[in-house]
Amino acid sequence: MPVTDDELRRAAELLRAGGLVAFPTETVYGLGANALDSRAVERIYKAKGRPASSPLIVHVDSVEMARSLTTEWPSEAGALAERFWPGPLTLVIAKAAILPGIVTANLETVGLRVPSHPVALALIRAAGVPVAAPSANPFTGLSPTTAAHVRENLGDRVDIVLDGGPTTVGIESTVLSLATQPATLLRPGMVSREAIEEVIGRIAAAGPASVEGPHASPGMHQQHYRPRTPVIIGEPSPGHRSVYLYREHPSMAATENVLMPRDARAYAASLYSTLHGLDTGAWELIAVEELPSESEWAGISDRLRRAAQHRP
Repeated sequence: MPVTDDELRRAAELLRAGGLVAFPTETVYGLGANALDSRAVERIYKAKGRPASSPLIVHVDSVEMARSLTTEWPSEAGALAERFWPGPLTLVIAKAAILPGIVTANLETVGLRVPSHPVALALIRAAGVPVAAPSANPFTGLSPTTAAHVRENLGDRVDIVLDGGPTTVGIESTVLSLATQPATLLRPGMVSREAIEEVIGRIAAAGPASVEGPHASPGMHQQHYRPRTPVIIGEPSPGHRSVYLYREHPSMAATENVLMPRDARAYAASLYSTLHGLDTGAWELIAVEELPSESEWAGISDRLRRAAQHRP
């Protein structure tokens, strides 16, 4: 059932009043607050259990709103925005003083993007403010791709959940810093490195994030995007109650095999939804077949690698 005008108006009022609104984007569902209201943004960190060292992405409805939140607008930003906005690309640029430090982990840069989901755009326009929004789930947990995932994992910590149906991209945005020379890919996603380099030329890749201090981008913690069930990359050993996600060859050792799409975009769109469905306590282990090395798979491989990090 589509989001109604009344629901949008109510959500916009809540944002302006300092509330938390969960809303769909094309990537995953976001947990939004007025990016200009430090107390509202503080509620995001508390609701998620998110450390202050992890900055937030600010969602805007236009290049004009994005530029109002920066001290400069590099030519590369204009070219990339023209090519990829609205869409799943976040640009990290020097921030304006109007943005509270809590939004950016007290860094002098901010991550900005124009989402392409019509509900997200309508919400920002109705509220008339930029919306700071990480994924609408507990920190390091599996990102939500439906409103039901949000309700299950955050419950009454959200003032309203706008149900815009399942997301279509399915993993979080690509994050590119334009505050470095050359520009630096901080988080891979479904806008590939090659697609970016076609627009602005060579870019660099970020090294491992520091354990101490603020991270340059969301999603740089080693352990992230994790279901409750342990995840490994590769075939499981016999003897586990395991499920195996495969594209090419099922596993003889797994208790159950689940066929995943061969196409990268379809795989990304279904990955988190599949993991949510399997993360019910029925399995001791979720194993995932190795993915291709081509750049179109880089964002998906990144999420699975972080989900599969060892935990005590």
